[in-house]
Amino acid sequence: MSHVTAQNHSEDTANFTWVPRAAVLAREAGAKLRDFLAKGVATEYKGDVDIVTIADRTVEAYLREALLTTFPSHGVYGEEGTRDRLEAEYRWYIDPLDGTTNFAHGFPHFAVSMGLEHRPPGLAAEHDGPIVAGIVYDPMRDELFAAERGKGAFLNGKPIHVSKVPELGEALIATGFPSRKRHDNPNIHFYQEFTLRSHGVRRAGSAALDLAYTACGRVDAYWEFKLNPWDVAAGFLLVEEAGGMITGFDGSYRRLESLEILASNQLIHHELLGLFRDIFAGRNLGPLPSPAEYAAHRMARHAVDQPEDSVDL
Repeated sequence: MSHVTAQNHSEDTANFTWVPRAAVLAREAGAKLRDFLAKGVATEYKGDVDIVTIADRTVEAYLREALLTTFPSHGVYGEEGTRDRLEAEYRWYIDPLDGTTNFAHGFPHFAVSMGLEHRPPGLAAEHDGPIVAGIVYDPMRDELFAAERGKGAFLNGKPIHVSKVPELGEALIATGFPSRKRHDNPNIHFYQEFTLRSHGVRRAGSAALDLAYTACGRVDAYWEFKLNPWDVAAGFLLVEEAGGMITGFDGSYRRLESLEILASNQLIHHELLGLFRDIFAGRNLGPLPSPAEYAAHRMARHAVDQPEDSVDL
């Protein structure tokens, strides 16, 4: 078993309340994921192509026990079914392995995500409380993104900020697609339009890391449909504490149980919202050739490059 201590790294968290202890647990969870990846893991399917690995369940069980021990008054809400002390004033949303499909295929891009929500007494069940701490840990790069409300966002102890890219045409954007029920998801149409108007679109397979990358300026914006609280709780706080903005596609305030998420560096957010309005209304959309049209164009070009009367010498 791997053992990780806070002394292994120098996060500047002297004024943090929850992150220093939670970071130790995130690193330990990440070490377990590295061990599983090195050994190889068995996989199963929840439905369609929604993969679950032994690693998901084992690491969630570890985090559940460790969090309840470290923060005995807190609740834990996990992707793989953990539901403990949900009446507590503080609730951890945990994804032990964000990027399961990547992990199952040996693609080294996945993370541990832990976000802490404050639910003060009297808060209605359908309302979100403020996210007060967040950690996203990438065990393959040994990168720990951390934030607490009002105290900034950090990557391995150094402050991070969103990018200063001023317009969509210069921006690198990230998105994601569901691992199941893809036929119900319209994102491929949005992918097309964003690709035509930006510097590029990346689809790397981890919502938590996409949000962390938005926070540190590696990408300038990120959008996705239908994510869960454990996918986004930590990333929301990272983006906001790094100076970014998160809304729905219509500019509404973001929700933990969200049908739509748009995160950006703020500078291009208004332009992004305008593009979403156009896409939903079917306005100003860029034409793309169909496969049949492209094939005909390719054949015509080939005929020009090799005329019939050419003679081999």
